Parts: sequence; structure tokens; C-alpha cells
Amino acid sequence: MIPVGEALDRLFSLVSPLPTEEVALTAALGRVLRTDVTATRDQPPFAASAMDGYAIREADLAPGAVLRVIGEAAAGHGYAGHVGPGEALRIFTGAPVPEGAGHVVMQEDTTREGERITLGSGISDNRNIRPAGVDFRAGDALAAPRRLTPADIALAASMNADRLTVSRRPEVAIIATGDELVAPGGDPRDDQIIASNAYGLHGIIEQAGGTARLLPIAGDSMAALAQAFDQARGADIVLTIGGASVGDHDLVGDAAAEAGMERAFWKVALRPGKPLMAGRFGEALLLGLPGNPVSSMVCAHVFLVPLIRALSGLPPAPAPRRLARLAAPLAANGPREHYLRAVSGPDGVTAFSKQDSSLLSVLSEADCLIVQPPGDRARDAGETVEVIAL
Repeated sequence: MIPVGEALDRLFSLVSPLPTEEVALTAALGRVLRTDVTATRDQPPFAASAMDGYAIREADLAPGAVLRVIGEAAAGHGYAGHVGPGEALRIFTGAPVPEGAGHVVMQEDTTREGERITLGSGISDNRNIRPAGVDFRAGDALAAPRRLTPADIALAASMNADRLTVSRRPEVAIIATGDELVAPGGDPRDDQIIASNAYGLHGIIEQAGGTARLLPIAGDSMAALAQAFDQARGADIVLTIGGASVGDHDLVGDAAAEAGMERAFWKVALRPGKPLMAGRFGEALLLGLPGNPVSSMVCAHVFLVPLIRALSGLPPAPAPRRLARLAAPLAANGPREHYLRAVSGPDGVTAFSKQDSSLLSVLSEADCLIVQPPGDRARDAGETVEVIAL
């Protein structure tokens, strides 16, 4: 068995970022930006009013001053003239501040009678003007690579970009294996179970920015597995579930080798999920996950999601971890890195008492995984541990 860190390093060594494509802003959410977006103009491109009120000269800012209203400016409808001594321009939020004006007095701080206003006694020293380029300047960039958020897309749009260069989404072919499996909605025999892993993994893949392709369940025979691997060709990642251990019916490793897989590693020192396999499969990567539902889902968070991110052009890195305080004691760990299902609360994180790798009900309740290093001592409530958010 190899440590988790070494397994990730071997996995990343197989990765080359996928080609790029251009997409419209409306199709860019969650995609990985691969080329910087450069602003073509300042934002705002002019000094803009931050309030509804009156634009006046700085020299006229005095309580009780009476000024003559000379016109109006609104967003998209600037005033072409000049604000002179004793003059005021009715102005609305977002409108260009006209030449000569250096202050916008809020309308609440004025009294208007006809074409004249009187400044109130409580006027503020705040200029209420957004300077030109206060948000960004022409030539400033939204830097790649990054996974695009709604805020990123809004910023790109304000930089006047209508299309973005992003990574092609990694396609992941999912192969669930085992004669005991029946698809949801089917009619299982008494000695069969419902195939659940593939559907949870489908969600993890889509959430991570990949495209999941769910293949038919492959039975426990070399012929069935060969057919499944043939159907998976063309994917960027071939993801198998189950059959990678050492039992008489665990044939995935042999079938993958016959189909052309070059193995990078097999068996990782973690729990749940020791029988993990990875390698090169033609132009694709193959990741063989354990069959136990929780093991496969945990391994997906630890290995598959970082793999999808790296293929998408983001820097290779493990799943992000944060520090959290234990709300309850934690028993000492054994020789393998342990990922314990846990839930967050006001006093910190608490590991569930049941950690069996078949219990999807516990995983459904968890919002994080506590990462316990190999050989870690028992921990008391209040001590700090590392966690991965789910």
C-alpha cells in the first residue's frame, strides 16, 4: 500500500490539461477559465454619481446655500453642459458627473422650490462620486485559471467580454460492476442489491465540473467487462466501481489490463477505500474505486474530484482542507489515513459513531470528513483536526 499523498502524486503525473473551447457567458458558470479576460475600458468609464441628488461645485457646498437648477442627468443620459458658480444639476445614481461639479448632495439634504434648491444644515462631506476606473482600469485582467463563479462572470461581462475561453469539460464513463447489482427501479432477487454508488458518483462528477456518462452494469465475467471497457472508450476518465479487490470474482484489474490499462498503483493506505486502482487507459485515465458505497464516495472526494480539477486546467492539488475544533473526543487511529464522516455544529465537528463503509444513511447526514493521519493519537474535545467539506 502507498500513502494517499503518493497516490495523488502518481495520479497527477498522468494528467495533461484538456483542450479549450469558447463558450458564451451564459454557459460559463462552473467552467474553468483558461485564458485571462482583459478589460477594454475603465469601469466606470466616467466619474459617476453614487446617489440621487444634485451635482454642485465644491465651493458652493455650504448649509443654507441657495442654488439654481440648470438641468438633469440620468444613467445613460449625461449632461453636456458645465456646472458653474451658484448652479446645481439634478442627477441620478449612475449618471456621469458633469464638468465643474465636485460633489453630489443627496436629495434628502436639500429643499427644492421651483428651479432653486436650498442646502440643508446636515449635508455630508462625502462627495458621493465614484471616480472613473474605481472598479478596474483598461488592461486589468480576470486571471486564469479559475473555476468561474457568478461574480466572475459578471466581472467578465463588465470588462466587455461576451465569450470566454474555458477547458472542455472532462467526460467520465462510469462502470458499475457485479452480478449482485440491479439498477434503481428494477426488480432485484433476494440475493441482489440496488446499484447506488454510480448515481452518487454521477452527482459528484457533475458538481466538480465533469460530464458523467453512466454505462450499463457490467457482470462478473471477463467478457462483460471487456464489453464495458469498449463502451467507455472516448471518455477522459474511465471510472470503475467494485471488482478491484482480491476475491475470485474481482476481475476488474485483469480485465482492465487486457483492455490496455497501464497500472500506476493499486491499494492505498486509507480507510475507507484501500482497494483503489489507477492507471493510464489509452488516451484516458482509469480510476478503479471500491465497491462499498461509502468507500467509493469518499475516494471520489479524495481522488476523483482533484483529478477532474487537474484535467480542467487547475493546479494539481489535494481536496481542500480546513481546521476545525472537535466537539467530541476521537479515538486513536490505526496505520491508514482515516476519513471519518462527521457533522458540524456550534461546538465544532463530531464524528458519527457508526463508520461502516456500507452506511450511506450516515454519509447522507455528514457535511464533512475528518481526516485522521496514520497512527494519530486519541484526541479530546476542543482539539483541532483537519476536515474536508462535503
